[in-house]
This record gives sequence, structure tokens and C-alpha cells, in this order.
Amino acid sequence: MSTEKGLDILGIKPIAEAISKVTTGTIDGAAAFLGRICLPAAEEFGLLLRDRVHQWRAQNIAAITEKAKAKLAANAAPEDAHSHPRLVNSIIEQGSWIQDFEVQEMWAGLLASSCTESGDDESNLIFVTLLSRLTSLQVRVLNFACENAQKYCSSNGLIGVSEDLVVTNDVLLSLTDETDVQRLDRELDYLRSVDLLQGGFEQDDLQLNAHLTPTSLAIHLYVRAQGSRRSPIDYFQLSPQPAEPGIPPPSEQA
Repeated sequence: MSTEKGLDILGIKPIAEAISKVTTGTIDGAAAFLGRICLPAAEEFGLLLRDRVHQWRAQNIAAITEKAKAKLAANAAPEDAHSHPRLVNSIIEQGSWIQDFEVQEMWAGLLASSCTESGDDESNLIFVTLLSRLTSLQVRVLNFACENAQKYCSSNGLIGVSEDLVVTNDVLLSLTDETDVQRLDRELDYLRSVDLLQGGFEQDDLQLNAHLTPTSLAIHLYVRAQGSRRSPIDYFQLSPQPAEPGIPPPSEQA
């Protein structure tokens, strides 16, 4: 019996080698995708995934790129759509530390919606910065708020929310799986501080109902994180509301 076989007491070496092959294939697939959407930095992304990134981070990157592929297809992006290297680098660097499924979906969406025919649009940098500063709990609250708020299109074509979105404490606990009200208060306060949420808890509300009304900035972030480059108006299929009688359009006001 060889020394190598003798040391493999549990017979796990073949399994480990199989896992290694699968991991290598997954990473190669991610590197190929990143190279396709960001050709100027293709070699750098390949080296990053194979040499400088720990396997755990590389697996997260691979998961994000797979989700991004699906979002590009779902949004009928052109075959040659590609992204600015600055955006791809920022998304991969930040997203590689995330294992939470819902947050990975948002990073994948930003990667997909960063791809254009010209590849020089940096507008998603705003949303990359915002997402990089959010916890997984805050992401769940943000997605819930944007999906459930009553949205409308104003007469000047901007997105708005027509009613305050209020949920009971039980709903918030179910959404966040968090029972520490002090933490919930902090998380909602933070979302308000970065202009993604209006409201939070009211100090004199004994029922601890939560006001989760999203801002227009939050809705823009949500749409881009779905992988879409459409405006929120088009994404949610909203029709402009007519201007109120006697009030001239913004272009006619002094």
C-alpha cells in the first residue's frame, strides 16, 4: 500500500478531488462571464478568482455571476452588453463577502443592470455604494417596502409613494426574524438616515407599528437590483397622473 493511500484512512481523497474539480469549473465559469462583460480586465478577474481570493469568496462570486446571467437573459440584454471595469470591480469586491441569498440577488441585479452596449455607464455606482452599506436585515426591509408601497407617477414623470406604508410589529418580526426591538429601531433609523426609508418607529406608539415608506431613491435602487435598466415608472407600469386643475406644468411655472 502506498504512503498516499495509507494516509487516506477515511477514503475521502476522491471526494475532495471531485469537489476541487467542481469548484475549479465553477470559478472558471465565473471568470469567463466576468471577462465577457468586462473585456479590458478579463485577465485580472481570472487571476483574482484563481489566485488571490479565498475559496469561500470565490464561491460567492460564482453564485452572483450565475444570478447575473439569469437576470441579463430575463431582461433581454444585448448579447454584447458589457460593464465599466470600475463597476464590475466594486460589485465583485463587495459582493464576494456576502453569502445571504437575498443580498446576493441584489448584487447580481446591479451587475446585470450595469451592462450596456457602450459599457461606459457608471450610474450604478450610486447603488453599489448604498448596497455595500446595508445589512441583510435592512435589505429584506427595503425589498418589502418597495414591493408593497403604493407607487404612482406624478404629472412630471417622477416616481412617488401615495400612502404611508405601515406594518404591525408582528409583520416586522416575521419579515426580519429579529426580536430585539432596539436593533430594529437602529436598523430603521439607519435606513432613514441614508434616505432610503421614511419613518421607522414612532416614540409614542405603544404598539410599535413600523412606518416603512420607501423613498424614490430606494425604489430606483430596487429596480436596478432586479437587473433592469428601465425607469421605475416603466418597471412598475405606472401611468402619469394628470396635473391638478389650475396648476401649470413645472415647465410653465416661473
